[in-house]
Parts: sequence; structure tokens; C-alpha cells
Amino acid sequence: MFPLFWVVVALMALRLTAELILSALNRAEVSRHATKPPPSVAALMDGETYARAVSYTLDKSRFGVMTEVFDTLVMAVVLFSGVLPAVFARVTAWGDPAGVWTRALFILVVGVLLSVPSLPFEWWEQFRIEQKFGFNKSTFGLWVMDRLKGAMLMFVIGFPLLWVLLSLVRLTGSAWWVWGFAFVFGFQLLMLVLYPKLILPLFNKLTPLPDGDLRNRLMALGERTGFRASTIEVIDGSKRSGHSNAYFTGFGRFRRIVLFDTLIAQLSPEELEAVLAHEIGHYRRGHIPKIIALSAVMLLGGFAAVAWLAQSPWFNPAFGFSAGEMAPSFLLFGLLSGLVTFWFSPLTNLLSRQHEYEADAFARAAMNGSTAMLGALGKLAQKNLTNLTPHPWFSGFYYSHPTLLERERALVRN
Repeated sequence: MFPLFWVVVALMALRLTAELILSALNRAEVSRHATKPPPSVAALMDGETYARAVSYTLDKSRFGVMTEVFDTLVMAVVLFSGVLPAVFARVTAWGDPAGVWTRALFILVVGVLLSVPSLPFEWWEQFRIEQKFGFNKSTFGLWVMDRLKGAMLMFVIGFPLLWVLLSLVRLTGSAWWVWGFAFVFGFQLLMLVLYPKLILPLFNKLTPLPDGDLRNRLMALGERTGFRASTIEVIDGSKRSGHSNAYFTGFGRFRRIVLFDTLIAQLSPEELEAVLAHEIGHYRRGHIPKIIALSAVMLLGGFAAVAWLAQSPWFNPAFGFSAGEMAPSFLLFGLLSGLVTFWFSPLTNLLSRQHEYEADAFARAAMNGSTAMLGALGKLAQKNLTNLTPHPWFSGFYYSHPTLLERERALVRN
């Protein structure tokens, strides 16, 4: 127990220290430019908007420090207090001691219990910080319903998924992790099709984009760029937030373009066309299958790691469980894996930022110039109070998209 205990404590402390240092560096960089932004930034935002963006960034960063410390303390208590074995013993006592369904239920019960301590922080972020800067459009009732629906879906979808997965462990022997990977990966691909049809409508209303100039523009763009979507839909994101986005869901003949109603309100038709061209660029440059392939490799590695850890004589017992007990192994791996994958996030974000550059270049070519894309990026930065002066280490570690200034430089190059 003690060697693994100290390894886990060290990993938790290292991650928290890195998070706090990166946050402090970012706040210092933002504060340094608070009263006198660089000329390139001043050209993008007026003084009042820039001041609000600085305040928004600093408020979120300070609040993030509190949540990071709190989450680390909760994780330490959950892992080392003995609460997990106690919950396991209580839940598995509800049925056959060797039953699969109680072990699947154990994972779900712990998942729900772990979400409870963070609820006050989520509420504060939504109804204090986001409200302060005009982004919150949700009501308390809607906020509560979202979380109740999320918990319901966790059981409706998660329980049969875990039941099948744990059953595969018993039925397929030592090769269970290969079968488990195939099952879960297949389920993920299926959800790419089912999510927009079955899950998303539980939270948002999707309506077809009305006939008119905008729809004609976007459909024509899809035709000339080789991206035929079954429909273009508008999502009512404004009932929760003033932030905006655009994306496409599904693949093949199930592919659909989705625009936030806030995005339509913020951009001109030409700028919306450029944003959609960027999203199509991800498709045309093959980014989606690359990301799916990368996630498959990581998922397979995760299953192999769980199989190895579950059979080791030191992993489960260090946290009060029997070696070879698979349900606790899955749960512990889910809780602890972030301590390792955290350090690889700069690499995955580097790949993501490269994809963004390629999609921007595609949009520039599709729009016969960078003017519309530059206009869209500038407006979105203003409307979303984007941090335009992040510390390079912070953006390099956390940002999945290049900064606005980096994207602008790449767009006007050549």
C-alpha cells in the first residue's frame, strides 16, 4: 500500500502544482497587459470590451484555482478514506455477492456521488461569473433539470454498457480487454449517429435553417467543397449561454450541420459561410478519422492497462479491494488515469492546433481570401470576451485552438 500511496500522492501534488503555476503565469501575463494592450490586440477590441475580457479571464482563473484545489482534496479523500470499499460492500450486498449487475451499479453510484461535491462550484460559475459578464441565459430550474437528465442518462445508457462490459470479462477469459475494447469502441461509433437524434433533443431544440439567402449560401458552399449534409439545423444554445459555436454531427448520410442561434445573430452571412468552411475543412482534411483512430489507440491502451492492473497483487489491495476484482479496477483507473494523461495534453493539443490551422487554410481557399474568416474570428473574440494575451506556456499546455493572433498571422501569410 505505502509505495503506491506515495506515488499517487506525488502525482496528485505534481499535477495540482503544475495547474496552479500555469494559472498564475497566465494571470500575470493578462494583468501585465491589462491597462496597455499590445497594438495588435488593441486593433481587435475597443477599450471597454478589452477591459471586460481581462476581468472575465481573471475571474475565471481565480475561480479555477479554487476548483482545482477542491477537486484534488475530494479525490484524496475518496481514494484514501476507505469510502470506496465501503460503498462497494454495501451495493454488492443488494444482490448476488458475485453478481455482475451490482458491480455495474457500484460504478454508477460512485459516479453520481462524485458529481455532488462539485455542484456548488458549477452553480457559482454559471449564476455568478457567467451571469456577471452577460453570458448566462439559463434559469435555476433549467440548470437543475440538465443535471437530473444527465444522471438519468448515466443510468439508462451506462448501466447496460457496464453490464455487458463486465459480462465480457467473465465470458472471454484473459482476452477480455480486446473484446471489451471492440465493444466500447463500436458503441462510441454508434453514438456518433444516435447522439444528435436521441440525446441532444433532450437538452436542446433543433430546427431546420429556414429557406433564404443564408441557407442557400451554406448549401452552395457544401456543394462546391464536396461536403453534402442531409440538413442544416439551428440549435437553441441561447437558452443557456451567450457563447456561440458551429459543428457537424454524424458521418456519411447521417451527417448534419448544426449552427448555434447565437452564432447566427453575431455574424454576417459571409462570415457564417467562412465559419462553416472551416468546419468543412476538418472533414476534407481527414481530421475526424485521424482523431477517431487516435482515440481508438488510447482506448485500447487503457483497456490493456486495466487488465494488467486488475491482476497485479498491489493495485486493487492498495485501495481496499481484492486483486482481480474488475469493477473497482475500472473505477480506480478512471479516477487515476488523469494524473498521467494530464502531462500528455500539450501533445494532443498541439495536434489539435495543427488541425485548426489546416481548417483555417481550407476556409481561406474556399472563400477566395481571408477577409470573411478574419472578420468572424474577430467578432467571436469580442462577443466571447476571449483572452487575447495568454501566457505562451498556458496556451501551449491547455489550448486546443491557436490564439486569435496566431490564427490571424497564419491566415494572412502567403
